Amino acid sequence: MGIDSGGVETPCYLTGRDNMNRKTRAIRVRVLEMENGMAERTIERVLVANRGEIALRVMRTCREMGIASIAVYGEGEEQAQHVRYADDAWRIPDGPGLPYLRIDALVEIAKKAGADAVHPGYGFLAENASFARAVIDAGLIFIGPPAEAIAAMGDKVEARRIATAAGVRPVPGTTEPVESVDDALAWAAEYGYPVAVKASGGGGGRGFRVAKGPDEMPSAFEGSRGEAERYFSNPEVYLERYIEQPRHIEVQVFVDPGGTAVAFPERECSIQRRHQKLIEETPSTAVDPDLRAQLQESAVALAQAVDYRGVGTLEFLLDTDGSFYFLEMNTRIQVEHTVTEMVTGIDIVREQIRTARSEALSFTQADLEPDGWSIECRINAEDATRNFAPAAGQIARYSAPAGFGVRVDSAMGRGDEVSPTYDSMIAKLVTWARTRDEAIERMARALADYAIEGLPTTIPFHERVMANDAFRAGETWTTFLGLHPDLLGGGAPVETSAGAGEASGEAVSLLVEVGGRRFDVSVSGLPVASASANGRKRNGSVRKPGAPSASKGAAAGGNDLVSPIQGTVLRVAVELGQVVSAGDLVCVVEAMKMENELTAHRDGVVASIGVEAGGAVQIGGVIATIEDAR
Repeated sequence: MGIDSGGVETPCYLTGRDNMNRKTRAIRVRVLEMENGMAERTIERVLVANRGEIALRVMRTCREMGIASIAVYGEGEEQAQHVRYADDAWRIPDGPGLPYLRIDALVEIAKKAGADAVHPGYGFLAENASFARAVIDAGLIFIGPPAEAIAAMGDKVEARRIATAAGVRPVPGTTEPVESVDDALAWAAEYGYPVAVKASGGGGGRGFRVAKGPDEMPSAFEGSRGEAERYFSNPEVYLERYIEQPRHIEVQVFVDPGGTAVAFPERECSIQRRHQKLIEETPSTAVDPDLRAQLQESAVALAQAVDYRGVGTLEFLLDTDGSFYFLEMNTRIQVEHTVTEMVTGIDIVREQIRTARSEALSFTQADLEPDGWSIECRINAEDATRNFAPAAGQIARYSAPAGFGVRVDSAMGRGDEVSPTYDSMIAKLVTWARTRDEAIERMARALADYAIEGLPTTIPFHERVMANDAFRAGETWTTFLGLHPDLLGGGAPVETSAGAGEASGEAVSLLVEVGGRRFDVSVSGLPVASASANGRKRNGSVRKPGAPSASKGAAAGGNDLVSPIQGTVLRVAVELGQVVSAGDLVCVVEAMKMENELTAHRDGVVASIGVEAGGAVQIGGVIATIEDAR
């Protein structure tokens, strides 16, 4: 009973369909092909216009299908795993901005490399209608939806209009972009707070701010516009009523070239930080068969309203009373497609390539009943105890879990660098089991088996969530972390300031053998040079070799506010001589595609400012000096 799973070992339990069912489905596919008169298009070489685990994921399926894969890479990525795995690899020429956003360069490489088609992965240009058009204009196949559908659903305001016309309720909000803070304040005064300010051309949690009252609207509005401009080159924003305790539910749809549309079982993605997902599962504990049918019907109606083709995902907010509202559509494959694959046994990337070749879907709606339960944890290079501050650096040790019902999608290993330029995700850890309780237990075991050293990760956070009673009971809302702050860990770790050869105040995990018996022990007072940088099994964090250390004064509660992260300063919120209180915003630093607010560590007066907007800051760099008021 082998099935396709993108090169990841997938046990045969993922499908309960017998040989007769497979023969029946194959006959149905051939009938659909004849009825729709589809002429198959040849795809022999695919350029994957992406990097990391999704590039590797696509390439594995290409290899299974006998298709050559072509990698692209930027500066310093010559030895990246997706580059080494591909059948061919091309450097993206130097130019402004991120290399994976250079449409002309990517299309030119595709032509030079002899590609028949381009797969955009997710992120970067995956939902860029101009990129899809450029690929098609070059005579290549775009493995994704039509550019017109990308454009229609990529504009969130237009998508709300389309949803309304299709009979699907969007979250109550504006039907046009909002031009000014005054306009936003006027709308909120009429419809009430809290209000979500959202990027019209965005997604993935970018350009999303919440104003709980009139005093918060100016900063929410300007913050959303600024992030929208930086990430999507479109500063337009719109407003929605902010539903305070919803679940985030999404339904993936697939439409083949003949217009046949199916909807997969729902995924729940409620546990988030900064409006970005951390844990996903399917099915949802809050969705019964009747509600599932309603969600799927709404998803298909929206897809058909824009003449959609290929794979896409409709996102909804599910309120506590069972009502649901359309949020947005992602016109691409998603990070969490893995859990859907685990409960359906369908290789979604393979289906993308098949439909790009004008083939009918190899399954029908009747084949999409969920089989068991699947959970995904995003393993990010982030420190949950520091509000998920991202941490770039080299992986000193990497050992992934394995075993029945465990899947790891990653493109990282020992010696690989987590770049400050890109997303902080190291891997996606996915488990499958017959029941949710079993899936949780399997995830807890897999997390305990996962060893990543050299930089902090979200593994300890996920371990705490798996043990949390509310999570185990299925009480998951988008406010989950706010309701359970203990899941972020104890106090923030203290950055060491000890020099080489000096004793560190941190406990370090070591393995020792006494009398032939092996022990795990925790030792304090070791020289910094010999301290292991294990991000999981210590209470603190040892600075990376060569990285600037935090000042001793700051660690002891002195005057200097130092940066815990490396990144670009987007905004400085204070001036010299300004009186501040502990917790007041001092500056915003972008690191690894995240905006991080750095706040005052004490009351006092700003005596000096060590950074400026647009400049870089290193770990341990002095942001500002705050002295006692005189």
